Amino acid sequence: MLLRGRPRALGAAALLLLLLLLIGFFLFGGDPDCELGSEREARRGEGGGGDPGSVPGSPTPRVPSDGRLQPRGAAAFDGVPPADPGGHNRSDCIPPPPPPKCELLQVAIVCAGHNSSRDVVTLVKSLLFYRKNPLHLHLVTDAVARNILEMLFHTWMVPAVQISFYNADELKAGAPALLPASFLPGLWGSPQVSWIPNKHYSGLYGLMKLVLPSALPPDLARVIVLDTDVTFASDIAELWALFAHFSAGVILLRLDRLRQAGWEQMWKLTATRELLTLPATSLADQDIFNAVIKEHPWLVRPLPCIWNVQLSDHTLAERCYSEASDLKVIHWNSPKKLRVKNKHVESFRNLYLTFLEYDGNLLRRELFGCPCPPPPGAEQLQQALAQLEEQDTCFEFRQQQLTVHRVHITFLPHKPPPAQPHDVTLVAQLSMERLQMLEALCRHWPGPMSLALYLTDAEAQQFLRFVETSAVLSARQDVAYHVMYREGSLHPINQLRNVALAQALTPYVFLSDIDFLPAHSLYDYLRASIEQLELGGRRKAALVVPAFETLHYRFRFPSSKAELLTLLDAGSLYTFRYHEWPQGHAPTDYARWREAQAPYRVQWEVDYEPYVVVPRDCPRYDPRFVGFGWNKVAHIIELDAQEYELLVLPEAFTIHLPHTPSLDITRFRSNPTYRDCLRALKDEFHQDLSRHYGAAALKYLTALQQPRGPT
Repeated sequence: MLLRGRPRALGAAALLLLLLLLIGFFLFGGDPDCELGSEREARRGEGGGGDPGSVPGSPTPRVPSDGRLQPRGAAAFDGVPPADPGGHNRSDCIPPPPPPKCELLQVAIVCAGHNSSRDVVTLVKSLLFYRKNPLHLHLVTDAVARNILEMLFHTWMVPAVQISFYNADELKAGAPALLPASFLPGLWGSPQVSWIPNKHYSGLYGLMKLVLPSALPPDLARVIVLDTDVTFASDIAELWALFAHFSAGVILLRLDRLRQAGWEQMWKLTATRELLTLPATSLADQDIFNAVIKEHPWLVRPLPCIWNVQLSDHTLAERCYSEASDLKVIHWNSPKKLRVKNKHVESFRNLYLTFLEYDGNLLRRELFGCPCPPPPGAEQLQQALAQLEEQDTCFEFRQQQLTVHRVHITFLPHKPPPAQPHDVTLVAQLSMERLQMLEALCRHWPGPMSLALYLTDAEAQQFLRFVETSAVLSARQDVAYHVMYREGSLHPINQLRNVALAQALTPYVFLSDIDFLPAHSLYDYLRASIEQLELGGRRKAALVVPAFETLHYRFRFPSSKAELLTLLDAGSLYTFRYHEWPQGHAPTDYARWREAQAPYRVQWEVDYEPYVVVPRDCPRYDPRFVGFGWNKVAHIIELDAQEYELLVLPEAFTIHLPHTPSLDITRFRSNPTYRDCLRALKDEFHQDLSRHYGAAALKYLTALQQPRGPT
């Protein structure tokens, strides 16, 4: 729900109190009197007044005797500090020295859901861009966010970054996230935050910061806590260095001292009392933090607002800075996010968009001189790459095969389909130039889909906007989009297919291509056929969907097999690749299909590459085939080697739509070296096949003796 009017905006400002406070006298070390001394004295000399304990130039709470935050004080927390042209919230204290070069910095983030997971990626990019220290990210997530981020960081392989996950759903109910029960005595079965009524849009996840001292490992003494909607404009080590003086609201938590102070008991007792008169929290954990501060004002210390430049319609954030170099952290705390009205919002928006669309591959930078353990699999990858010969004419192919692409699964919100024993997911891959195919595909296939997209970071944002502005696509919650980020010059087609295949959630999958439109009735027909053929159990079968093509950009799509045959006879349709590559689909036996009333079995033949429906646990595609050629052929060989029956369905069909040739097919047609490398990959595939299947693979060796062009 959007907050409207100044009272609501001031209430929203209080939500960010947590992001502007230092939790606890127990949280800071160093000299507590080292505040903005000269600025404070200057303000007093100018008759600025204010609360004697406040720190001018910093967003400090003004808590009157009745304990309630006044609008003026709340606005100050929203970036409306007293005018401060001289100091701009910079401390007169000597800036603390940066932490040692290789000191591990601890960062905690609460994240739930698909959209928040995307925000985390942008935040982490800004952290990595400026950082000079190793990082340990403590991610408190729900199951959706963990599934996404675990895959993302595993494939990102950023040096000197450790990741730990904590189960937010267990924390809500009181069970420790990742720690043995002995670490958190008395917490098992005791609700931590689920007992607190909360009206805030973040739900119970907005209360998670309250339990961080008990949720994080007991030997972790300090941590920086960040919201997902902040963007760093400086090295996080500068913020970490402030632990030497105080700890504050973006937030710097001294976990050891909070535990010693009995933080858990303190906030729970306060929350219990507040909820006697407050029906529910409206600002999530901020209401509880405000109440604790009201009772224990000595617990807090301010952080200069350059570390939390908040952007909403009613803030005067420009009072926090005089030039760009002053900025440390930008906080998009308004529900409007990038649409907020602010004096310098265009500059802030450009900074945010820089990291949003920044190539994350460039952040895989070593921290030289810091002995950090490599990411899982990094050493083996480096050894394999070191064995490649750059003089090899096929070096480009072999390097692409070894490339580990960043993968962001379920890039958009997705609702898994309800479990059905014969359900089918359409699986396909695409890149930016085929994006226009999506709407037509959604109209033809009403069932679940798992689609892998090969995009740059910038293209991923274009894709997001494309879906959000499409009435057809935005209405489909059963389509899972998985982004594999572009790296290298060859299209990793089989790696993309494997990503989409691995994320399918139904028992069966229809392995298609994005430039094919299935018959309108195909989804229901496939489910009925699977049930009728009793494919469950030990029977292994691949159901062949006959493929056709049209050369016309505009044509009337057939509503039935009878209409398709009419178009075929009239020359408006052809069997797929009939003019260029007939052996790819000839074994389907289209003459027999014309008259067939029941499924019929066909035998594997050289270069056969039909589109099939198979169980979800079928063999994966061979990732060595990148670019154009032999990618589906090799997969069908693998199915045949594992004794899958090839059954052609008599009423099924799918039609290929015309489009401009891809870059890879153009290179294949024009470059002899490209074709030579593909033949080398085919030879290696057959050798591996023989080693794996022995004598059963002998029949496939005949493919080497027939010099045919690839698919």
